[in-house]
Amino acid sequence: MSTAMTFGQKQFIPTPPDKGSFPLDHDGVCKDSMRKYMKCLLNNNGNNSLCRDEAKEYLGCRMDNNLMAKEDWSKLGFKNEVTEDKK
Repeated sequence: MSTAMTFGQKQFIPTPPDKGSFPLDHDGVCKDSMRKYMKCLLNNNGNNSLCRDEAKEYLGCRMDNNLMAKEDWSKLGFKNEVTEDKK
């Protein structure tokens, strides 16, 4: 039997996400909006600030389908859109 022992390396200890865990989209309910967001990221070299509309659509789909907890848009980084929606 061979066991890999690495001395001097820190042991990896996983930590939960800040907002807690959320269910995966096994049924693909939000697959289309996720693909739009990922395509936008790919087309913009990973610059997510250019994909805010797609991100908001994707997060909205997840919240509407109970795939994540409902949050105020301002808590998700959409402060400008919140003030525009209220006008």
